[in-house]
Amino acid sequence: MANTKRDLFLKRRLRVRNKIKAMANGRARLSVHRSSKNISVQLIDDVRGVTLAAASTLEKDLGFVGKNNVEAAKKVGAMIAERAKAAGVEECYFDRGGFLFHGKIAALAAAAREGGLKF
Repeated sequence: MANTKRDLFLKRRLRVRNKIKAMANGRARLSVHRSSKNISVQLIDDVRGVTLAAASTLEKDLGFVGKNNVEAAKKVGAMIAERAKAAGVEECYFDRGGFLFHGKIAALAAAAREGGLKF
């Protein structure tokens, strides 16, 4: 039985998430979700089960509604770094989910690092 693309994605997502939870040490998790039309990111405290900050291309003030490209990912990464600082978070773990670390995901991570987040 051949694995479908979706099955491989789910296995990859669980593998990444389990490694992050094993090393978490109470740090927040920067979780990324990418769809065909948008990209969103959340800063999650897994100990309390609370979202500390979030950013998405669905926000009208970013000017990228319905766009999922590298420029939008950079803007979302900068926005989450700014909101994380406002929430008092400096260090976190980057949870790329099942997405490969290149293109939009790498651009988002680079912009968040430039904004001051450490991971």
